[in-house]
Amino acid sequence: MAGVRNLTQVEAAERARLLEVSGYDVTLDLTDGHGNPADGTFRSTTVITFRCSEPGAETFIEAAAASVRSAALNDQPIDLAGFSAEKGLRLTGLAAENTLVVDADFAFSASGQGLQRSPDPVDKEVYLYSQFETADAQRVFACFDQPDLKSVYTWHATVPAHWRVISNMPVASEAPAGVGAKTVHFETSVRMSSYITALCAGPYHEVRDEHDGISLGVFCRASMARHLDADNIFEVTKQGFDFFHEQFGVRYPLAKYDQLWVPDFNAGAMENFGCVTHAEAHYIFRSQVTDFEYEQRANTILHELAHMWFGDLVTMRWWNDLWLNESFAEWASHWANSEATRYTDAWTTFLSVRKSWGYRQDQLSSTHPVYCEMPDLEAVEVNFDGITYAKGASVIKQLVAYVGLDSFLTGLRAYFQRHAWQNATFDDLLTELETASGRELRKFAAQWLETAQVNTLRPIVEVGEDGTYRSVVVQQEAPADYPTLRTHRIGVGLYDLQGDRLVRRDLLEIDVTGEHTPIPALTGVPAADVLLLNDDDLTYAKLRLDERSMATVVRHIAGLDSSLARALCWNAAWDMLRDAELAARDYVTLVCSGLPAETDINLTTWTFRQAATALGQYADPAWAPTGWAQLADTAKRSLEAAEPGSGWQLSWARSFIIAARSADELAVLRGWLAGTNVPEGLVVDTELRWALLQALASMGLATEQEIDDELSGDRTASGEREAAVANALVPTAENKARVWSQLTGDADLPNWLNRSLLSGFQTTKHVELTAPYATRFFDVVGDVWARSDSEPAQEFAMMAYPALQISEETIALTDEWLARDGQPASLRRLVAEGRDGVVRARKARAKDIAAG
Repeated sequence: MAGVRNLTQVEAAERARLLEVSGYDVTLDLTDGHGNPADGTFRSTTVITFRCSEPGAETFIEAAAASVRSAALNDQPIDLAGFSAEKGLRLTGLAAENTLVVDADFAFSASGQGLQRSPDPVDKEVYLYSQFETADAQRVFACFDQPDLKSVYTWHATVPAHWRVISNMPVASEAPAGVGAKTVHFETSVRMSSYITALCAGPYHEVRDEHDGISLGVFCRASMARHLDADNIFEVTKQGFDFFHEQFGVRYPLAKYDQLWVPDFNAGAMENFGCVTHAEAHYIFRSQVTDFEYEQRANTILHELAHMWFGDLVTMRWWNDLWLNESFAEWASHWANSEATRYTDAWTTFLSVRKSWGYRQDQLSSTHPVYCEMPDLEAVEVNFDGITYAKGASVIKQLVAYVGLDSFLTGLRAYFQRHAWQNATFDDLLTELETASGRELRKFAAQWLETAQVNTLRPIVEVGEDGTYRSVVVQQEAPADYPTLRTHRIGVGLYDLQGDRLVRRDLLEIDVTGEHTPIPALTGVPAADVLLLNDDDLTYAKLRLDERSMATVVRHIAGLDSSLARALCWNAAWDMLRDAELAARDYVTLVCSGLPAETDINLTTWTFRQAATALGQYADPAWAPTGWAQLADTAKRSLEAAEPGSGWQLSWARSFIIAARSADELAVLRGWLAGTNVPEGLVVDTELRWALLQALASMGLATEQEIDDELSGDRTASGEREAAVANALVPTAENKARVWSQLTGDADLPNWLNRSLLSGFQTTKHVELTAPYATRFFDVVGDVWARSDSEPAQEFAMMAYPALQISEETIALTDEWLARDGQPASLRRLVAEGRDGVVRARKARAKDIAAG
């Protein structure tokens, strides 16, 4: 966490005990004094009024400034001799009522943390946006940067005259501020935490609408305006408002709701109160996309909208309830997507995309309970993970099933009403849910939220000579290091093969407890062709199929009418592969036989990507070329069969690009790029051209000059990002050395360039070429971590780790590094996770080799 104070929970609790913050008045000068955008630093003057319950006490305030011009507490100058960005300002001799004024210069960010400054290569304009979670508000103004010291904020910003400025509240007034500049004043905000305040500025393109008395705004960079499909964004937003208003029973409390699509964003989006920022790179579509992308965007829009209630109106007290903040939004967004939009199979996407992330994270050595103590901010930074989001959302989904939706909503509404504008804990929510449902929930919560790792549910089936079940028992397994056996509410589906269709004959709901749970209701019942545990995906657990069911699924997975049932089967196969119970070649065979008939484009897109991962990490390297050829052939045949111009055609074209390895396949890609033999209806537009060029570059079939020529025709921020990836993919020792030097040198790279270089540096096509960097990673990762902001530091630790060097040597190098003293705990966690991946891949490869 270079450049900011690593606040501890103990420090935050003590400061919250002492202080009540009455208000912030923040004035930013974002010009160079001549009406132009500032570049290196900006001036920030903050007036904070606050009360102290113990006059005479002392405390501190965060101010991660480049330099402090002056600071005064109650009109008395503060000694700045010991100031540093990491320590902030010490405040002594507090009065009952206090006024603090801090005038300082802060640095613009290129890491996406604080006040990000992104020049646009198209029109040379500058765009600014704030990103303050977890504790980066202190990079822009002096503040008590913790979630439970809520306050009101009044923003003022001096900017070039042609800029727009957007914050949490509407603009109150504007006034000229010298030649070529203006000052924009905002209405005083509602009470909120520092991390969800926001200020964005630049010549943003704006589209406005109105719904149910709420003013709606959508913004993007001017150069992206022609790609902004505001109508679709507004449609989903309005559907979300109607749904959440009805379900939550509390209206959205602000007069306006703005959404900005901004460049160089690190995450998917951020729930700033009334001023949400989204990642332009993910969610403004410059080219054709499929429903996979549209559904992902809709889910993100709804996720951030749900935060307006859960996180913004009612906020966690400390970051140990981060899981609840994100898990609730994760659950609510999929719920709203499935009920209020056209994406009615959103729970299938949740299972295949999000829960698989949770299962993966939960099986790493860094696994942790959903609820866990966060001693300091460094621990929080690495906890935005699959457990916090997906596993937590799965627990909430199961909690809803456990108490019933009506009781859950009754408790939720009471929670919002009781704690509005305040901070609360999970215990507060649980109290309301217990009151509403009449059920004791503490044991449920303890079992699911305070223990780590994932259970496996396996059917033990005996079928008699007459074709009926002699016995069916659900065997629950837990890892030896995490032996918790939980209570699971699950569905058990019985499916019969009728022609090519698998028709669900019956669905039983049972509670699985302990190691063995017999299902006596199935004794004497004709055996189904497929017995599917956790049908309807109520619980969070890995699944296995019995031998009879697995044999049927391999031949007839497309015969399941429900996309959710198919996703459960696909996920079971994926988990078996990762657990070395299914050979990679058998998984690829299943994909090649079953995926062409799949009718859910999200499931198809994600499963094909998993098959590519299987070949890159889990397959016998000697057999992998055969597997790639099978995948490429499957994609090519499915592409030829797809309706011209459809999303399916585009999806299979992308899949073919991923799988292409042979000379003939690469010649097809070269032809598409040149405009020859392009399938009818397939538009080789900007994004597809970059995908083709990157695939060719990775195989040594595209020169740097060709990449530069492509960039000349797409001189945009997106084009620069794609060109950087393509250049990093060029497979020469000299190029890899150049990229490594950029990644590890002293110069600070903008976050988009750092991420692009990392994306292209390692690939399954270049395992031998990047092998020398396994040792070098361990030599430099500590230095990179120490000097970088948290986001780029984490990306380097995860993406530069030699994850594709699947060998005992990599494990030994990792162990040697982990044995050293003095490594930061958060960095140790990420490096250990990389090791886990190599260990798992070695086991899976051994299984595949044995099957060969």
